[in-house]
Amino acid sequence: MNDILEVTNLSKSYKDFTLDNISFSLKRGFIMGFIGPNGAGKSTTIKLIMNLIRRDSGNIKIFNQDNISNEKAIKQKIGFVYDENYFYEDLTTEEMKDIISPFYKEWDNSTFNKYMNEFSLPKNKKIKDLSKGMKMKYSLAISLSHNAEFIIMDEPTSGLDPIFRSEMLDILCSIIQDENKSIFFSTHITTDLEKIADYITFLNNGRIVFSKDKDEILKSYRIVKGDSSLLDKETRKKFISVKENSFGFEALTDNAGSIKKTFGDKILLEKASLEDIMVYSIRGNRNV
Repeated sequence: MNDILEVTNLSKSYKDFTLDNISFSLKRGFIMGFIGPNGAGKSTTIKLIMNLIRRDSGNIKIFNQDNISNEKAIKQKIGFVYDENYFYEDLTTEEMKDIISPFYKEWDNSTFNKYMNEFSLPKNKKIKDLSKGMKMKYSLAISLSHNAEFIIMDEPTSGLDPIFRSEMLDILCSIIQDENKSIFFSTHITTDLEKIADYITFLNNGRIVFSKDKDEILKSYRIVKGDSSLLDKETRKKFISVKENSFGFEALTDNAGSIKKTFGDKILLEKASLEDIMVYSIRGNRNV
């Protein structure tokens, strides 16, 4: 088995929300983008993967091991990078490292020092005095210093300026050159995923819309533009979602061939971005 993460028929119910029987997997050496609107179930899924909350049904395997019965061993090889900072703000980066490192059997100070230098991070600066981008880099340095093979990132580039975001993406691409490591990257910034992700898992209303190769997704979906007079009850059904304005209509399709056959030269077909796909799919509320 080459899967570093395997989620099968996973469910978790709350009073007002249900994560409904979701399944997806991530192989070693790849980056998976995890997308969806607020309330889709992304945070719930991450908490279940980390065994911070208990699943109602289904299975989660990490490194081909059950994430509950082998939790301690698994977490030795997982690195977590969050949007929020969970470090002691009044400690320096070196002091914080000294608190964290004893928890990991394979902690390597030389690796930590290498990344601190590579990321241009000061050792004698208090964490509260670091910029948000530097805190993200510090979290990543900590994650990579105990031989983590699976990096889970929850909104790591949120709130960062474009230069820091670009630098962070370059770092992630360099990490993945080690084909033994994988990254699970939850974010609202879909343009970042278009640059670096190999696979995209799209969650909406607690259900998987798709979990596919990113390039395959971008090839499959198209934005369709045309005059509103082309639309009727039957033709509307051919689209995932339709938006109309005074100039005509825009719609999303994952079957450009069929649309072209129906409308011919009366419509324009344009490439759809991940953001287009997510927004139109949510508007159409089509979970396929």
